[in-house]
Formats: sequence, structure tokens, C-alpha cells
Amino acid sequence: MRSVLDRMARAGHPPLHSLPPEQARRAYEAGAGVLEVPAPAMARVEDFTIPADDGTPIPARLVAPSHERLPLLVYFHGGGFTIGSIATHDTLCRVLAQQAHCAVMSVGYRLAPEHTFPFAVQDAWQAIVHAHKFAMDLGVDGGRIAVGGDSAGGTLAAVCAILARDAGLPLALQLLFYPGTSAHQDTPSHQHFAEGLVLEKTHIDYFFNHYIPHGQRADWRFAPLNAPDVDGVAPAWIGLAECDPLVDEGVLYGDKLRAAGVPVALDIYRGVVHEFIKMGRAIPEAQQAHADAAAALRQAFDTPAP
Repeated sequence: MRSVLDRMARAGHPPLHSLPPEQARRAYEAGAGVLEVPAPAMARVEDFTIPADDGTPIPARLVAPSHERLPLLVYFHGGGFTIGSIATHDTLCRVLAQQAHCAVMSVGYRLAPEHTFPFAVQDAWQAIVHAHKFAMDLGVDGGRIAVGGDSAGGTLAAVCAILARDAGLPLALQLLFYPGTSAHQDTPSHQHFAEGLVLEKTHIDYFFNHYIPHGQRADWRFAPLNAPDVDGVAPAWIGLAECDPLVDEGVLYGDKLRAAGVPVALDIYRGVVHEFIKMGRAIPEAQQAHADAAAALRQAFDTPAP
């Protein structure tokens, strides 16, 4: 991991937080696949749109390893609600689809600062509703739908799991890679890992200041730890990076779910940093996390191992 960080530093790219959002998105997209495993070929790759609450077309991509009517993972990419896209997380979605033998629908929810809180939440929730309502048209098994995401996408997935419970829409699993769950970035891990490990305090401030005013950050749709209750939400698999500002709040959210009687499997991958799941070419723990997440999906979907 240290070798990867050293190489990233030697590359000399300007930090994302020093760039305007549009430039930051291009820079992130340009480097998104450098350390990833090769993208598996898929039998199905279909791009389409989902209508948002206001009628805006939200991009989505469905990938699947076969033309069977497979269970579905609805996936939200990371990027601090400000950067990231379907393209930046396409390889990860394909890997999960291949290893879990499921379809994955990746959602291009609207980003800040053009679209501030709660646009991302509303778009994410519309994707879940769409998946349930149009499962037959999508060619997926509407009785076996899960939600997942990494970082900010993990936040959206956790929020959607609560909204799904409230709406009576069943979810098989919430798959959370290092989700943000807290209204305040004040845990020990935020202090200990504030600099030099990919996601720095300056990045978090940059993303969140674009996305949501301080006065709204207690809203549980931004900070799921503030949800009044999480009883009856979907079971969770949570994968965290040890050297990540977000690791403590990930553990705290797992504790909150367990205290409410929700089944939780939580893995902490040692010695790795935020974003590590997109570094499978260099970091063995990334491939282990892929395998663990896929195993959790197969178990939730009751799908036999390949």
C-alpha cells in the first residue's frame, strides 16, 4: 500500500480538492482504472435512463454475466457526491456481477455542486423503486434485489435500505464499502488518517462543502447514524479499510444495525486505504474484498457458488 501511495505522489497530479468540480471529475475519471483488475466481459451491457422525481433522465447501466433472469444489485458509485460516474466504477460492477452471478445496475445520480443535497438521495431512491417496478422489463429477478455502494455511494445505499423498509420494498442485502455515516467528521480515525492516505480531510471538506450546508448535515439522509431507528432494514455486509478516515463511522454504523437486531457481517481490510477496492491490480486485499462481497451477495440471493 505504501508503494502505491509513493507512486501516486511521484506522479505529481494536482490534488482533486485544488480543482473545480468539472476538472476534478475529468481527473478522477482519467485515473480511475489505472490500478484496477481487467474488466470482465459481460453477456449483457445495457445503457438506459430512469426518470427522476422531476422527470430528469438519470443514466443507468445494467451489466450481467448471462441472459438468465438473475438477481439484481443496484449500485451507487463513490466520489463524495461530487465526482465519480458509471464509467469510473464499471470494472468494479462487472467484477461483482461475475463473481456473484448477478446483474448489477449502476446509477449515475446527479452530482454536486450543480445538484446539492438531497438530489443524490432522491435519484438513488428512484433507482430502487424503478428496479422493483420494472424488474420484468429489466430482465432481472424482482424478488431478489440488493443495494450497494462505496464511500458516498455506500451512504446512499444505507439510506435507501432505510427508505425501502419504510416503503415496504424488500431488499436482500445492503452492501457497503467504507460508507460515510456521520454528520461530523470528528472520530479518532478522521484525526489519525487526515493526511497522506488518498482521502484526506481537505478532500472531505471539499466534497461535503459542495454537497450540503453545515446546517443540514444532521439530516439522517446524509448521516445514517442519525436515523431514528434502523429496525427491520436489510441485512448488511460492510467492508472497511483500516487506514481510512471513515473506518470508525463504518464500525459505528455496523454497531447501530446490530443493536437493532439487523444481521451484520463486517470486514476490516488491514493496512489499506480508502478507495482500495479499485486497486486490485496492485493490492491483494482488493481482490479479497471483491470475493467477500460477492460471497455475501450469493448468500443473500441464495445463489450457489460458481
